[in-house]
Amino acid sequence: MKKRFTEEQIVRILKEADDGMATRDVCRKHNLSEQTFYRWLKLYGGMEVSEVKRLKELERENDELKK
Repeated sequence: MKKRFTEEQIVRILKEADDGMATRDVCRKHNLSEQTFYRWLKLYGGMEVSEVKRLKELERENDELKK
């Protein structure tokens, strides 16, 4: 399954809402559902781009170690 947005893009979209833009407007601008927005908020809320990159790197490393 191909993702439409990278983790970095997701964090930037969430930042728009943090900066005062209404959730509904952010969702409409980026053509996504509010349910998706709130799921992303639960996963990536409060993170910076560098933190997301580090998290993905750790997850990949853990997967390799499990094999």
